[in-house]
Amino acid sequence: MVLLIQYTLIFASVLILVALGGCFSEHSGVINIGLEGIMVMGALGGALMMKFLPAGTSAPVMFLLVVLAAMGLGLVYSLLLAVAAINFKADQTLVGTAMNLLGTAAATVFVKAMNTAENVNNVSSTIQYIEPKKAFIVNIAGFEFNWFMLLALIALVLAYVTLYKTRFGLRLCACGEHPQAADSVGINVYKMRYAGVLISGVLGGLGGIVYITAGVSEWKFENGVAGFGFLALAVMIFGQWKPTRIALAALVFGLFRALGNVYTGFDFLAALNLPSSVYNMLPYIISLIILAFTSSKSRAPKAEGIPYDKGQR
Repeated sequence: MVLLIQYTLIFASVLILVALGGCFSEHSGVINIGLEGIMVMGALGGALMMKFLPAGTSAPVMFLLVVLAAMGLGLVYSLLLAVAAINFKADQTLVGTAMNLLGTAAATVFVKAMNTAENVNNVSSTIQYIEPKKAFIVNIAGFEFNWFMLLALIALVLAYVTLYKTRFGLRLCACGEHPQAADSVGINVYKMRYAGVLISGVLGGLGGIVYITAGVSEWKFENGVAGFGFLALAVMIFGQWKPTRIALAALVFGLFRALGNVYTGFDFLAALNLPSSVYNMLPYIISLIILAFTSSKSRAPKAEGIPYDKGQR
């Protein structure tokens, strides 16, 4: 049971961070389908930081630098969506899809080239972080508390306060609901949409490094992030683009994902003799079922996905 709670919380943390990122982007009026690619880039930035930091680096410094690297690379990568969707008014769904394909491919090629340069016989796309990962974990009576869990909680509170209690958040939401009306009262819609997309890049990149360190001590980048970016989008939709509901949805989806790691510890599940892949599929199957019944009642920002034309009224 302890392991189930542990894995549920860490996978829920990933979903909360990435779904909140998508929430900020869509509240500004830009659909961010590219969260999967952003997660991969964030994971790459954090993994490289863990690989190249000196062995004696203290845990707090390690944690801070890894977080900053993941957020930084996620932010830079999200600029592709921002420039294409906001400046060039490209189709946001197509741009996001291209970012997902490019993210995994670019990370794989880069890591393979790096490993080959270090050792000609090593052509894998794997980065190990066995020792650095220990900086993120505190063992409390058999429960592995991960500092990323606390970070996700802080991000959740900050997201709620920002969206509903600050001028910036209200302006951001206005740009996603009626950008022409927002522009008429002096709000720079382009800047607000840039802010929304870049925040999604920061949170998506952070979610990427949390994901690859959740249960393993190395990651093969050609595997991407196993569709977690799309699962986070499902969490965002099921949560109605509201931080508190997103958190609850993330816990539900995180629970089903955690079963893939701990089902052997439950006699009644082990007795079913089902392969682990079935349990790993559960959150995606559940997301399809839930969205099929709830998507018709979803209340997305009215102007999401619609390129803003300043001259249009």
